[in-house]
Amino acid sequence: MEWEEVRAYVNQYCLLRDVQFAAYELYARKYGLTAKELFVLDIIWFSENGCLQSEISERLSATKQTVSAIVKKFWKLGYLSLTESEADRRNKIVRFTEAGVEYTKKIIPPAANAEIDAMAELSGEDIAELVRITTLFSNQMLKKFNEIKEC
Repeated sequence: MEWEEVRAYVNQYCLLRDVQFAAYELYARKYGLTAKELFVLDIIWFSENGCLQSEISERLSATKQTVSAIVKKFWKLGYLSLTESEADRRNKIVRFTEAGVEYTKKIIPPAANAEIDAMAELSGEDIAELVRITTLFSNQMLKKFNEIKEC
């Protein structure tokens, strides 16, 4: 495929990605949150036994400082508890408090259900193809970006 044709597809794909991210951002704003804060709450919500701040950072490709600031915000509001990890005392296990569960259950489950409902509109084959192709493209993106030499 010619470079210009591929570039047109990249632009089209980027617009679609932006639509998806905007959906999260607009939804988060309804609750006075940023998309990144929404994603942190989502990760914690679906972590049965809590999760490490480092796991959140890795999953979001966010700095430890960014995740720490978000966690601290929700901790100050009484929504999160922090417990030292037995494996690494420098790392904290993040869990919801009862108040955090009450706050978050109005936000995360409806968003997760919206994602599931949206994907359920696709056929099983289309869902599998979407995941397969997105995985291939994501892996290539990581590879190509890692190959870029710093100036």
